[in-house]
Amino acid sequence: MSEGGLKAVFLAQRPMLLRLLVARLGSRDDAEDALQDMWLRIDQLAEQPIAQPAAFLYRVAANLATDRRIATGRRGARDAGWVEIQPRAEDLPDAERTMAARSEWQAVETAIAEMPERMATALRMFRLEERPQRAIAEHLGISVSGVEKLLQRAYRKIQDRLDSEGGDSTGPRRLDRERGSDRAG
Repeated sequence: MSEGGLKAVFLAQRPMLLRLLVARLGSRDDAEDALQDMWLRIDQLAEQPIAQPAAFLYRVAANLATDRRIATGRRGARDAGWVEIQPRAEDLPDAERTMAARSEWQAVETAIAEMPERMATALRMFRLEERPQRAIAEHLGISVSGVEKLLQRAYRKIQDRLDSEGGDSTGPRRLDRERGSDRAG
């Protein structure tokens, strides 16, 4: 059958093809899009003999409907996965919290810069390097209780700096709660 003949069969079978696609896709708009895709595919076919053009068109329509359902399912799963991994609005800091955190961090950095070297070293080793107090004591050549005292004074200096800069001191800070932890570490 010639290309013109296949197009003629398509035009004659269009209402039935549309019903088939609506039933398979569940939407008249999606069915119309699929029919448009079919028309473009038929238009691209070279003049090839097709023994049963109506059966061929129904098979193309069924395959298009299946492909579209699979693509829709994948797209839905992809979109759901994307939405699932996105942070919620309450997880993101607002501008006010960001500015307060920056201000607080600057106050902590200033407090550490003003500390005696041994105190700042003990604090950095304990807080940043997560070294045990015993290792800090050996490094500084002092006792474990000496390290505890240095850390307590360091925490106090940081707290005083935060209080003087208007930091929020309504609740206990993490630094205060960790005082004296890892004593024998």
